[in-house]
Amino acid sequence: MSKPQSFEKAFGRLEEIARLLEGESLPLDKALKLFEEGMKLVETCNGRLSEAEKTISKLSRKDDDLEEELWDPPQN
Repeated sequence: MSKPQSFEKAFGRLEEIARLLEGESLPLDKALKLFEEGMKLVETCNGRLSEAEKTISKLSRKDDDLEEELWDPPQN
């Protein structure tokens, strides 16, 4: 089983694909393959961000002690 791709690597490749699709006149088949790869990378990046969001915590002061609380992101 392969190791999951890091957010940074996936995002870097996604940026590269965006540049290719925006800057070149590609054959339709190649453009579609790049688009499909990009969509998979978006899913990977979103998954990594969701994982990171779940692990972010904040410290708050209660009775002169620090207490860890799970981070509750604002809802848009």
